[in-house]
Amino acid sequence: MAEPLRVALLGYGLAGRVIHRPPLLTVSDLVISHVVTADPGRRREAAQDLPGAALVADAGALWLRADELDVVVVATGNAVHVEQAIAALDLGKAVVVDKPVALTAEGAVALAAHARRVDVPLSVFHNRRWDSDTLTAQALLASGRLGTVRRLESRFTRFRPQVQQCWREQAGSGGVLLDLGTHLVDQALLLLGPVVSVSADVAARREGASVDDDVLLVLRHVSGASSLLWCSAAAPWPGPRIVLQGSRAGWSKSDLDGQEDAARRGVPPAPEPEGTVWDEAGPHPEPSLPGDWAAFYRGFARAVRGEGPVPVEPDDAVGVLRVLEAARRSAETGQTVRLRTVPV
Repeated sequence: MAEPLRVALLGYGLAGRVIHRPPLLTVSDLVISHVVTADPGRRREAAQDLPGAALVADAGALWLRADELDVVVVATGNAVHVEQAIAALDLGKAVVVDKPVALTAEGAVALAAHARRVDVPLSVFHNRRWDSDTLTAQALLASGRLGTVRRLESRFTRFRPQVQQCWREQAGSGGVLLDLGTHLVDQALLLLGPVVSVSADVAARREGASVDDDVLLVLRHVSGASSLLWCSAAAPWPGPRIVLQGSRAGWSKSDLDGQEDAARRGVPPAPEPEGTVWDEAGPHPEPSLPGDWAAFYRGFARAVRGEGPVPVEPDDAVGVLRVLEAARRSAETGQTVRLRTVPV
C-alpha cells in the first residue's frame, strides 16, 4: 500500500484549523505533515492538535522543504491565494485553494491556466457542496419528486452587529459577497445550472463596516428557474437555510449544516435535523442526508494518485467569480447584468 500523501496546511486560522483540518484527518491517504503559521498562539494550537507535524514560519520556508511534501492546502487570506498556489504548483505540488480561489475572475482564470500548463492537480475547496442540505437537495432533484424546480431560496446569514477585528472585515478581503456569497452561488450553479442574468443589492450596513456585510442576489438560470440568495453578517432573523419550489412539491430545511459548528467545538457532527416536503397532501418530514466535507479530500487524494478528476474543477470557481462580479456591477449600477453562458 502506498504511503499517505504528505499535506502542508498553509495557514492555521479559522480556515486551516476549523474548516480544513478535521476532514483532512479523516482521510487515510492523507497526513498533515507541515503547518505554516508565524503566529505564536496558532503555533501552540498546531503543536497540540498535530504533534507529528513540522511547524514552519512562512511560505518561503515551506518552499525550501518542498521535497518533504506532496500537497499544499492554501488556507491563508484571500489576497495571497493566487500567488501562493502558483508557487506551490511550480514546485510540482498538488494544490487545494480555500474559497474564493482569487479576488477576481481574471485571477482565477490565470491560476487555472497555469495549473493546466504545468500539469499539476489544482482544486478549490467549495466544501459546502458536501453540506447536508446540498446533498439532500441534489438527491431530491435526481428523484424527480419535486417536479420542475422553479425557484431556489438559500441563505447564509449571521447576526454580528459589531464589526470584528479580523482580515475578513477589512478592505481588500472581498467582504461577505466573496465569503459566504461564494458558497451560495456555487450551490445555486450546482443545483440549477448556468446563469443568464444577475441582480443584486450589496451593502455595508453596520456602523464602521469597511466591506460589504449584507447581500441579496437574484439569479436567472438558463433553465428558467430563479435563485434568491441572501448572505449577511447583519441579519437578526436567520430565515430557513434552503427552500426548493417545484411544480409537484416543495422542500425546505431550516438548519445550517452542523459540520463547522462541530469542528469549532471539537466534537463529531450530530445527526442532521429533518427537512420538510410539501405537496398537495400537506407537509411530510424528509430525512436529511449527512454532510461529508471529507468527501472532497477523498476525491482530491484519488486525483493526485491519477485515479479520477479533482472534486471541484478550477473552471467552476471561475464561473462562480464571474457571477459574483456581475452582482457587484449590478449593485453599483442598479441594473440587471446579463452573462454570457459560454465555457470559461
